[in-house]
Amino acid sequence: MSDAVHQRYMNEALELAKQAADQGEVPVGSVVVRDGVVIAVGYNRRERDSDPTAHAELLAMRSAAKALGSWRLDGCTVYVTLEPCPMCAGAMVQARIERCVYGCADPKGGFLGTLEDLSRDSRLNHRFEVIAGICGDESAAMLRSFFRTLRARS
Repeated sequence: MSDAVHQRYMNEALELAKQAADQGEVPVGSVVVRDGVVIAVGYNRRERDSDPTAHAELLAMRSAAKALGSWRLDGCTVYVTLEPCPMCAGAMVQARIERCVYGCADPKGGFLGTLEDLSRDSRLNHRFEVIAGICGDESAAMLRSFFRTLRARS
């Protein structure tokens, strides 16, 4: 897939991240694509749902599994605006995704290359492609703005 295709789907994830921010959630959005079709979307809902696992990509993968009728997300690409944490990266391994495309790195929790890389760990039963930095500046700017506003309120 070309960078233009990745940018198109990442722009959809950025729109979802804006929805999260509008609801007071950390602005992270995610889109799951299979065969060129968006099959599921998600955005952070930890505060709304009082659920520590309600991360954008995890919610999108749950929805994708329901849409496909299978926990195996073979052939799926997960687009997410922020590098996945250990929980979400582990879920991607378990779901057998084909690829993860993310926007900006997470220096405090990223597990697809920053702190660790679960996508390439030979001890695990599945590995997948990772493409980093697609719409990374926009993703990082949205997060910075959100936290700047949050700090100003407190």
